[in-house]
Amino acid sequence: METLREFFSFSDPSIIAVTVGAVLLSASSAVVGTFTFLKKKALVGDAVAHSVLPGICLAFILTGTKNPLWLIIGAFITGWISLVIIDNVTLKTKIKEDTAIALILSVFFGIGILLLTNIQHSGNAAQTGLDSFLFGKAAALVGKDLIVFGMVAVILLATVALFFKELKLIAFDPNYAKALGVPVKAMDLLLTSLTVLAVVTGIQAVGVVLMAAMLITPAAAARFWTNDVRVMTFLAAIMSGFSGLSGAFVSYAAPAMPTGPWIVMIISAIALTSFFIAPTRGIISRSIQQRKLQRMIMDENLLKELYHLGEKDEDPYKARSLDEIIEERFFPKDRLKSALRRLKREGYLAKQNGDWKYTEAGKLKGQRVVKLHRLWELYLSKYMKIDPDHVHEDAETIEHIITPELEKRLEKMLEYPEMDPHEERIPY
Repeated sequence: METLREFFSFSDPSIIAVTVGAVLLSASSAVVGTFTFLKKKALVGDAVAHSVLPGICLAFILTGTKNPLWLIIGAFITGWISLVIIDNVTLKTKIKEDTAIALILSVFFGIGILLLTNIQHSGNAAQTGLDSFLFGKAAALVGKDLIVFGMVAVILLATVALFFKELKLIAFDPNYAKALGVPVKAMDLLLTSLTVLAVVTGIQAVGVVLMAAMLITPAAAARFWTNDVRVMTFLAAIMSGFSGLSGAFVSYAAPAMPTGPWIVMIISAIALTSFFIAPTRGIISRSIQQRKLQRMIMDENLLKELYHLGEKDEDPYKARSLDEIIEERFFPKDRLKSALRRLKREGYLAKQNGDWKYTEAGKLKGQRVVKLHRLWELYLSKYMKIDPDHVHEDAETIEHIITPELEKRLEKMLEYPEMDPHEERIPY
């Protein structure tokens, strides 16, 4: 607790520079990365991150200093050139995008390593620490770095806020955006430039190798929590900013721990947690939903088969044994027993001398499932011109998801039919 209080007192200017810098770099990268993620350009961040190294080295060779402004300009130029080459190679040749990305990434990174090695053997004392761009060194951020990175972060956030609607449109449907008069090519160019700028500013914190994770992971984590792009962008920024703050604290509490990798580890942990526990989209939630759906289908199929048995002997309320039900339609015995008990608890079935029979609610529910099944078979046969012998399997699936509204439309469209394609009565 004492360490936590000391950290958040911000009494040391170096702590302020590292913390604010890490938060700004993380959050701004996540905001831009949201649209890169939505456009399914996740690998682009990795390509840019590796392609900026030659620009950093060339900027140092030409200026002889590690001034962050010159390094950013150099990195931006080579990063932007790499994306332009990738787009042109993809559009004008038969090479696929992933292959083009791998090719450009390797070539640019190889050139960068070559230049970096040359600088390290040049004898220029100013080159000390330049290799930190490979793996990041957020703890080396100082006041002048913070000013430059703060300005870049503000530019990124302001540009995304200003063109949010247009960026959202081109991320989901560029053809629709073009029809609305949105300059799609200009917006693509803007997003490319923002992506490069975000990568360029972030590599000093986490390095070339880990920058792609900072660009894409927050967006991937946020996507599990919402379907709203605005909320997703905000959540990605919050998650990434928190990971930047946490990474700075870890490196403060344990000086041997590097800030950049810890930022990536924390945002990765947040993403992994989101993958499991997020409502609706999380793995656990989806597993629960699938189990509920499987139970619903099992219950409705069971009620439907009881209705079929009732049709055969014209007594829907007759009690049925397990063997009678299985003879009508095979169900695994353990699942059948579980479904029967569940339907009894829900008031759809009653038990009589060890056998099972409909309640009034159960009979109505089973009757509706049969009705939907036969209506859909008739629709496929009459309007889709599918042979009656081939409509059963499709109806077996669709009968469980037809809404009351669609049910009414089917009845009206088919003019309230009495018989299905197999000459079986449609119950109302």
